[in-house]
Amino acid sequence: MLTELTIRDLALIESASLSFQGALNVITGETGAGKSLLIDALELLLGRRARSGLIRAGAERARVEGRFIVQGLGRTGYGALVEKWLADQLPEVLEEWREEREFHGTDGEGGLDLELILTRTLSRDGRSSAHINHRPVTQKVMRELASQLVEIHGQNDHQRLFEAAEQRALLDTFGGLDDTLAGYRERRAVWLEEAQRLEEFESQEADRLERLDLLRFQISELSDLAPQNGEVLGLQEERELLRHAGELSTELGGILGSLSEHDEAALDRVRLAERQLEQWRGRVPGLDDAAASLREVSAHLEDAVANLVSFADGVEANPQRLEMVEERLSSLERLMRKFRTDGDGLAQKHAELGEELSTLESAQLDRDQLLDDVARKRAGVEEAAARLSQGRAELIPRLREAVHSGLEELGLPNAEFDVALLSREEGHVDGELQSLSSDRKHFGESGAEDVQFLLAANPGESTSPLREVASGGEAARIMLALRGALAVKQSTPTLIFDEVDAGVGGRLGPQVAAHLQGLGAVHQILCVTHLAPIAARASHHLRVAKSVEEGRTRTRVQALAGDDRMAEVADMISGGRDQATALAEARRLLAAQ
Repeated sequence: MLTELTIRDLALIESASLSFQGALNVITGETGAGKSLLIDALELLLGRRARSGLIRAGAERARVEGRFIVQGLGRTGYGALVEKWLADQLPEVLEEWREEREFHGTDGEGGLDLELILTRTLSRDGRSSAHINHRPVTQKVMRELASQLVEIHGQNDHQRLFEAAEQRALLDTFGGLDDTLAGYRERRAVWLEEAQRLEEFESQEADRLERLDLLRFQISELSDLAPQNGEVLGLQEERELLRHAGELSTELGGILGSLSEHDEAALDRVRLAERQLEQWRGRVPGLDDAAASLREVSAHLEDAVANLVSFADGVEANPQRLEMVEERLSSLERLMRKFRTDGDGLAQKHAELGEELSTLESAQLDRDQLLDDVARKRAGVEEAAARLSQGRAELIPRLREAVHSGLEELGLPNAEFDVALLSREEGHVDGELQSLSSDRKHFGESGAEDVQFLLAANPGESTSPLREVASGGEAARIMLALRGALAVKQSTPTLIFDEVDAGVGGRLGPQVAAHLQGLGAVHQILCVTHLAPIAARASHHLRVAKSVEEGRTRTRVQALAGDDRMAEVADMISGGRDQATALAEARRLLAAQ
């Protein structure tokens, strides 16, 4: 709700501070007094492009500030929508509000309301700035927030009811389709997640097939060679033996001859020494250690001779075997270089590649399952979309009747209102996902169709989209009829009607006034009017007056009550306050509210 509007140096307004209440607020005054300046000020807060001509002569800048109270944060409904927007765009403002709630001990439900201060400043050089709660923001951010707080109906383009998304939201809320829409969106989100997985799977299919071919080739190479742990080292040792078999056999024969076969061989001489020392050990003290050592030498030398004999028996030149070993090692070393591993790593690599191949080959089964999941979830979305479409179709006659009733009471008995459901292009799924982008367009976030409000303002005309046929005061009355039909369903807290009574005579004035007063039960209404019945119904009355002071024209705004208000209402009646009949009628209208 707008609680205060402060204006400084805007056109004819030097300085003004206006307070507003809930329900119906009216703004009256003579033609040309400057009532439209208040609308201009509010439109600046809605992000309208600024022009230097709005700055008061002699001033360097103009400033407009609006204070709004937002109720219902922390719960559901309108307050929750503003809270979500703040969380996304201005989280620091929301954090300050929460800290203040805690400070005042109102952290529970129904706690402290949020105050938002929107400020717009225009400079003579054409620049402008925007602030929310004294923080600089872009005009786009201010426009987004202000559009959730205020809606102006009249001779401007800030009417959210002209927007397709708003028309869809109003129809759904009018018929209580919020839960149906939420169910559709939940199914759609799950379907899109699965479809995205399938799309990513399909986009990677070429890479997967290429990888499969490579794996099969590499596994074939390794399978044909069948490397074993420790094999490379063993082949390298065998290769060295085979390469030097002849030379080694000769040298080993010589070594064995020196140790055990020739005359006076080393083993024989050691054995002789061992026997001689053994004879002296019993006769001469101190030879025990030497005798023991010599026995060990003899034993080790015998082992060495036995091992050399055994080894020499196995040393045989074999060119065919050497060629086979060389070829085997060459093949293994080539794979070792290719896979950047050692001999033992080849066997491990073989196992790893086999596991990867098995995983990729089973991916086709996963793909088939994914296709089934996507198709099944899409069918669920289609079912939910059909249920939503049916619900909307059933609502149209009720909304049409409610709006027609309002239009007749507001002096537009021949206007024809209707609602069209415009189905989007069909998506396609035939066994596999053909076009996810096409499906996304068809199953939009709010269903499979767009909602469009249609109007024919005069008899004999065909209905056309609301934006194309509604204008001026007539538009304001059309919006008023819609608002009357949708009053308890709409979330925008403050509605402003500029010249809502344009073209409305005295006979229809009370009906228009009654509609506005009824809207005031669920909205804050600001209405610029020339009709006494509307002014008399208000809970808060502001008068705009223009005067010349010290050679300059100034516009001032005054809150009216009591006799001053009665006089103002009388001035809106033929004859004005100077006529007893006008005063009597003003008194009657005020008493009747």
